[in-house]
Amino acid sequence: MSPNVPDHLANRERSSSNVWEPWRAASPLDGRRPSKKELGDAIESGLGREDVLPWPRDEQNSGWIRLLVVGINPSPWTAAVNAPFARPGNRFWSSLEEAGILPTRVDASRGLSREDERMLTDRGIGVTNFVTRPSARADELSVEELRDGGADLVTRVRTIRPRAVAVVGITAYRQAFSMPKAVMGRQETTVVPPGWPDDVELWVLPNPSGLNAHETVSSLAEKWRAVWDSAAPTDLAWVRPQANA
Repeated sequence: MSPNVPDHLANRERSSSNVWEPWRAASPLDGRRPSKKELGDAIESGLGREDVLPWPRDEQNSGWIRLLVVGINPSPWTAAVNAPFARPGNRFWSSLEEAGILPTRVDASRGLSREDERMLTDRGIGVTNFVTRPSARADELSVEELRDGGADLVTRVRTIRPRAVAVVGITAYRQAFSMPKAVMGRQETTVVPPGWPDDVELWVLPNPSGLNAHETVSSLAEKWRAVWDSAAPTDLAWVRPQANA
């Protein structure tokens, strides 16, 4: 099951008619950006954010996800507004728009709107993390936390069965899977983590944080476009369900 699923949703069944309904909690800040105190409170709480997936349970999402994006762990800003890549200056959402993967840019700094969530469902995009615990910097995580997150990711991918998985952050990927020589880009089937499904592509992309001076929105968009195109269905063996209005 997706981490941080509210108790009242844990047993919700997906409608047989594929009528999508919002299940994630809205930002507790009611559409405003967090204050400095609220950022500190987000770290102290130890609570992360909910995954961005069409449905609350992993098995419900099987066949729905074209691209599963895996971040490292929530930043304080992300935890405060319950939205991934929420800190202003992060280039994740702008690069997906420039790549043509999203028709419009998402402003996650105040949380995700229901329209954002519906758009991501329609596009077949999911977002999760290796580690749920928020921190100001990724290097505050222990290797054990990342390895536990890597093992959990393999199990979840075997259930969700996305067309492709993209991990953002080469250092976290190397630590999570004990692969110190791993490189950016599409991972060959001979070097994927043990237990990784043969039919799920695995990519490693740069961290879109604004602190990564080696990348621009355009260079990130080019990499995302390659992943997206590679994950496109090539035959009728994979037909993603559509969420009804």
